[in-house]
Amino acid sequence: MEKKLDLATQGVRAGQVRSEFQEHSEALFLTSSFVFDSAAQAQARFGGEPGHVYTRYTNPTVSMFQDRLAALEGAEACIGTASGMSAILTMVMSLLRGGDHIVCSGAVFGATVQLFSNYFARFGVETTFVSPTRIEEWEKALRKNTRLLFLETPSNPLTEISDIAALGALARHTGALLAVDNVFCTPVLQRPLELGADLVVHSATKHLDGQGRVVGGAVCGPAKLVNEQMVPFLRTAGPSLSPFNAWVILKGLETLDLRVRAQSAAALELARWLEGHPAVARVHYPGLESHPQHALAKRQQRAGGAVLSFEVKGGRAAAWKLIDSTRLISITANLGDVKSTITHPATTTHGRISPEARAAAGITEGLVRLSVGLEAVSDLKTDLERGLS
Repeated sequence: MEKKLDLATQGVRAGQVRSEFQEHSEALFLTSSFVFDSAAQAQARFGGEPGHVYTRYTNPTVSMFQDRLAALEGAEACIGTASGMSAILTMVMSLLRGGDHIVCSGAVFGATVQLFSNYFARFGVETTFVSPTRIEEWEKALRKNTRLLFLETPSNPLTEISDIAALGALARHTGALLAVDNVFCTPVLQRPLELGADLVVHSATKHLDGQGRVVGGAVCGPAKLVNEQMVPFLRTAGPSLSPFNAWVILKGLETLDLRVRAQSAAALELARWLEGHPAVARVHYPGLESHPQHALAKRQQRAGGAVLSFEVKGGRAAAWKLIDSTRLISITANLGDVKSTITHPATTTHGRISPEARAAAGITEGLVRLSVGLEAVSDLKTDLERGLS
């Protein structure tokens, strides 16, 4: 039996389909539609015969991206979407209906909170937010109509770790699905499907692209859920991933393994340095022994990841002083880039949720989030020290 290819190899080779020109690099098919050999073939394609019809829901470049990411996540199928948020939208709109209930980690991206609590609620889908780490809260929140459990692990921005295996068992017992946003770890560091999740969500804008160039998203999981339920929604509603963006992310996947491992090593070095700095009150990073879920992170992740957050003594004034003093690190809310980025979550990524919700999530005025890139760690320390000292 042939040996299964390593993840690094799959990132370079999986999913590629060559045209009649036998190109070595994946082809970029910039076309809105596809020509049929006959009216009969057109009828068959529109009726569901395999083959490309219209780029809103079928395109060879997008298909290569989907097949490669599915291979990396160990999934049967994958659907590409226009953004990470449209991936969540596609998943919920495809699988849930009015009267259904979601249990969601309270430590998810601010826009995700808004989507669940404001927009899905308009259509009769109610969401209960719970602690990402207390299984008893998830269990208590379950109802007879609970259809989905949703979480990010590590969480944004406090890097809290949820027990995927325990929540997967809880979901199966309830008859609900468990979906995990894997944006911080990527399949390089964590494969949620192997740990008991049913679906994996990605903002491909982050690590999968890796260079801050394009926006994209994806959902990976069983073919019965992805191909039979999500693809028809994509075909009708159209939150589609463009072929150009799919091609760019395909190129990003080729170096994903190298980038994420190198960025994780640099993040751990910076986290240890910050933990010993007199101007820093606390560092949130799962690779540190001081992290509350460090042991769990070691079990379900291969490394701590590229993102950390830390609380600066002095509140917002000190945090803004630090951010404004940087000359190398980019002040932007994106993450997963080869260029290190820094942001103040309380006034940016989580600025639109209520102060009470921020406080409950532990997002203080002194909290700073740092996404570590591929610069020399010594230069990043110098850049941070300027605002800390």
